[in-house]
Amino acid sequence: MSIHLGLLIVYSVLLTAIGLWVGRLVRGSGDFFVAGRALGPGLLFSTVLAANIGAGTTVGAAGMAYRDGLSAWWWNGTAGLASLVLAFWVGPRIWRLAKAHGFYTAGDFLEYRYGLNVRVVTAMVIWVGTLFILAGQLIAGAAVLEVVAGVPRATGAAIGAVVMTVYFVAGGLLSSVWVNVVQLVVLMAGFLLAIPPVLAAVGGVSGILSAPGLPPGFFDPFHTTGPVSGWKLLAVYGPAFMLSPGLVQKAYGARDERAVRVGIAVQGVFLLFFSFIPVFFGMAARVMHPDVASQNLVLPTVLRRI
Repeated sequence: MSIHLGLLIVYSVLLTAIGLWVGRLVRGSGDFFVAGRALGPGLLFSTVLAANIGAGTTVGAAGMAYRDGLSAWWWNGTAGLASLVLAFWVGPRIWRLAKAHGFYTAGDFLEYRYGLNVRVVTAMVIWVGTLFILAGQLIAGAAVLEVVAGVPRATGAAIGAVVMTVYFVAGGLLSSVWVNVVQLVVLMAGFLLAIPPVLAAVGGVSGILSAPGLPPGFFDPFHTTGPVSGWKLLAVYGPAFMLSPGLVQKAYGARDERAVRVGIAVQGVFLLFFSFIPVFFGMAARVMHPDVASQNLVLPTVLRRI
């Protein structure tokens, strides 16, 4: 067994154990769905940020940066800008309604505001959309396992699915929040430790700027290569990060309106700066490894080979 595979196994077991341990604290529907409406700014910051920078957005943004360059910033930058709308306009208002009427899910709000038929139709649409989002997360996570530890793609996806299912079923939002805290610490520590060696390997920022053979517009933040790339992501993805049922439900879990505003707003500002990190790795990978076969393999490849 390689050291990378061993660390990934320990990490997966740790997340599962945390979910099961926190699950013991769940005493009712309120704890499961909205964490007892007791999340302060710090926990709300952590869980929303972890939701916004999962495997899909880090691996996906790096892959887009490998292809398009700096304009891939808009993938996560869009989430940061939309988070500010959620923090100051959508979140506080919907939290007040959730608190007053005991809403646990976005469906509860839709039924209250628009009726049962709208709730049913929206639930069906969300179900389909969530299936695609989950598939993207599992594929991205499986790509990391494949490159780092040699785990077959199907097996990696199954491992990710089992871990997520166990810790969420055990304690709902409450366990998810604490698992997110651990995930966030590990993710940030890993990226920060990886930046210096990648920067050295590529010859610094000047090494990227002067690299030959890069496509036109690689350093243009507003460059687009198709209908869904660059700044156009703001229109496509922006509403999802303002009104996503998952993010709205996390806002439901806040202990008060201040926690919604502060926790989600600080998360949005942090995300605007974090957005450059996967972009850096993707651009560096284009210089260091110009023959990567799949965009999903860009981030794990550059991290594995430093």
